[in-house]
Amino acid sequence: MVFRSCWKSRHKNGSGAAPCWIRPGLAALLLLWLCVTQFVCGTGAVGETKNVVQKDAEFDVTYNDTVTSENQTIYAFNHTISRNKTEGVRVTVDLLSQGLESPILFVVRQKQAVLSFQVPLILRGLYQRKYPYNHVGRTLCQPPTRALSETQYFFLDVSTLSSQGTNYQLRVSRVESFTLQTNKKFSFTASPSQPQYFKYVFPDGMDTVIVKVNSDMTFPCSVMSVQDIQCPVYDLDNNVAFIGMYQTMTKKGAITVQRKDFPSNSFYVVIVVKTEDEACGGPLRFYPLRPDELIDAGNRSKAIDVMVSPAINSEVYVMGMLFCLGIFLSFYLLTLLMTCVENKRMKKREVFRIPADMSPAETASLLGKNGDGKIPGVQYEYGSFADNGSTLSSDAITDSATSTDNNYGYTERSLDSVGRSRQESLSSVEEDDYDTLDDIDSDKNIVRTKKFLYVSDLSRKDKRILSKKYQIYFWNIATIAVFYALPVIQLVITYQTVVNVTGNQDICFYNFLCAHPLGALSAFNNILSNVGYVMLGLLFLLIVLKRDIIHNRALVRNDLNALECGIPKHFGLFYAMGTALMMEGLLSACYHVCPNYTNFQFDTSFMYMIAGLCMLKLYQKRHPDINASAYTAYACLAGVIFFSVLGVVFGKGNMVFWIVFSVIHILATLLLSTQLYYMGRWRLDSGVLRRMVNIIYTDSIRQCSGPMYIDRMVLLVMGNIVNWSLAAYGLIERPNDFASYLLAIAICNLLLYFAFYIIMKLRSGERIQCLPLVCILFTAVVWGFALYFFFQGLSTWQKTPAESREHNRECILLSFFDDHDIWHFLSSIAMFGSFLVLLTMDDDLDNVQRDKIFVF
Repeated sequence: MVFRSCWKSRHKNGSGAAPCWIRPGLAALLLLWLCVTQFVCGTGAVGETKNVVQKDAEFDVTYNDTVTSENQTIYAFNHTISRNKTEGVRVTVDLLSQGLESPILFVVRQKQAVLSFQVPLILRGLYQRKYPYNHVGRTLCQPPTRALSETQYFFLDVSTLSSQGTNYQLRVSRVESFTLQTNKKFSFTASPSQPQYFKYVFPDGMDTVIVKVNSDMTFPCSVMSVQDIQCPVYDLDNNVAFIGMYQTMTKKGAITVQRKDFPSNSFYVVIVVKTEDEACGGPLRFYPLRPDELIDAGNRSKAIDVMVSPAINSEVYVMGMLFCLGIFLSFYLLTLLMTCVENKRMKKREVFRIPADMSPAETASLLGKNGDGKIPGVQYEYGSFADNGSTLSSDAITDSATSTDNNYGYTERSLDSVGRSRQESLSSVEEDDYDTLDDIDSDKNIVRTKKFLYVSDLSRKDKRILSKKYQIYFWNIATIAVFYALPVIQLVITYQTVVNVTGNQDICFYNFLCAHPLGALSAFNNILSNVGYVMLGLLFLLIVLKRDIIHNRALVRNDLNALECGIPKHFGLFYAMGTALMMEGLLSACYHVCPNYTNFQFDTSFMYMIAGLCMLKLYQKRHPDINASAYTAYACLAGVIFFSVLGVVFGKGNMVFWIVFSVIHILATLLLSTQLYYMGRWRLDSGVLRRMVNIIYTDSIRQCSGPMYIDRMVLLVMGNIVNWSLAAYGLIERPNDFASYLLAIAICNLLLYFAFYIIMKLRSGERIQCLPLVCILFTAVVWGFALYFFFQGLSTWQKTPAESREHNRECILLSFFDDHDIWHFLSSIAMFGSFLVLLTMDDDLDNVQRDKIFVF
């Protein structure tokens, strides 16, 4: 009755009750069936439950146990931690059984962290290669405590899904030397399955430290990382790059750490050994035959030393900046002093200057001439000028065409008549008005093919026209500088931001042992040392501007020496050289924001410009009328930079590229040699081969005569030997640093031409004054020291970042500058000195008439 009442009550209240025709007996049978079912199910559930055993464990005790899928062991540890002392806890596991179905899973449960790992530990390499490790050691993350002393518990769970018993060995120990001390070396051993990390706390008053890691072993490849004090610590090869700053290393590694980046005033130094050595430039293992094949990694233990040293303080930064500025400001003071001395000398000369109202005869008498303005004993032969400044006489031309005499004389015009004819020629300011006339063109063919040329033969064009022509060099390079520099600055800022955000210090190839950060910049000292290029480039522009102003004043007052004596003064190329030097400093600083393989062209582009402009200036000195235009010159330099980019991208080990480049290099050398030998009086057309055969047959076979222009031929033969040799070297060796190889070609040609110029200058009876001679000797010495520091090679992007760090060295100057910074100092001074040599080397000709100055 009670059951029935309850049933009726449930039937009334429930929405889904059973039908009313169910009898009480049937209900009793149903209840009995439910009870039996519950009993049977309960028994089965108890049978599937694991046998969990918890043990109170102790430190520094080795436990040898067995685990299966039916039992689980929990080890309970407790230890006392204090706020003033940090001790590490390390868990070491050895797997004693072989051929397991499933790995053993170890889970460490701490107060604020959980660490889990499996044994054998499977680490992956490239192309999904798998490396098993049966010996695993991990350091537990230590959460900070605010209490003076606190007892903390942690539990280590051991379980597996393998049905067969698996033997293992477990040991939990304290790491007594877990905290690193300043300037104290600590040694330990690490492997891929046994990474190590240690804690460092900033001492009071120390804001920046350098973490240095060293090893006597090149391989195995390893990673050093600096991470904040937080759990978990990423200390495996597959996750060490997740947080903090990190870099690969072989024998050396260094990371500069600033207190401002770590709010807890402390950090972890993590050392991880990689499973493979490919990232450090080591050999790459074979590809596995089967995708799931396990590869024995062998012994990859590595002995490592770590030491944390204090970095420089703010006083060293200030001293470094003052030293850098002081060196180059001293050049400004020296230039100012020499300018004052030169002004005094010029004032003394004005006392003996020829009066402006002196008659032409008196002027000629003072210059050692006859009354008709001619030098006694001078023959008037081929190429002579009339007294009124007209062009060459046809009789003289005819005579000279059939004469083989090597002595060609020139009529001497009085300087007064020269001044008048010069003023008359200023009526036209268009170069084309002079060059497009047919008779003038034939005149050029006659003049420029003479056996002996003088500067007057190649300075016939109007000075105002040429000045405008050469000023284009300056304006073009200024425009190029703006459009080139702005994207570069934006790009390197992006590089630096990526380094700071990701912490990947393999992106940039610094000298990490002497990289002093400032703000967002990682290596401020390498950037600061480039200020010399900018300051000395600006100083050179000021010196050129002073000379330009003095020369223009002389032209305004019709100074006859300025009009018709000395090497023609064109300053446009000098302005371009000074601008290029300043831009070299700016772009070199941009490159050193994050030096690497892809942006090295920033550091070399304006070096090509400087080398090219210097060669053009040397050629312009004696060939002002036929020097290349700015558009042609910059187009050729653009082609050089274009090949530089191609070489960086495609040139590494690419035989096809090197063959194409070598062929173009040799052809360009031959074309330029022909252009220089014939002074531009030749044509590149379909008949050029026929004319070459005729010349060779006529001059060399029938007449057996030597080259007409011996000096030019000697220079060009030597130039071709050098360039062909460089092309052969590139084709055989195929250097990885194509940009430096291209720069070497430019520098070798510049040095060859400069040496030829000096030798021919002395051979022509000219002399080198005291100032340019001092500049030559000083510059040569400085270049020697500069190249010594350049070839120290503190880093190289031709290798992997880890291999590059093997070349890193400590600072050698004021604890702030390294060898490469000294290269910046000395090379900027040497370039400035080289520019001064080009500016002053022909000052001895300022009072010599141009028809007495040889062209070579």
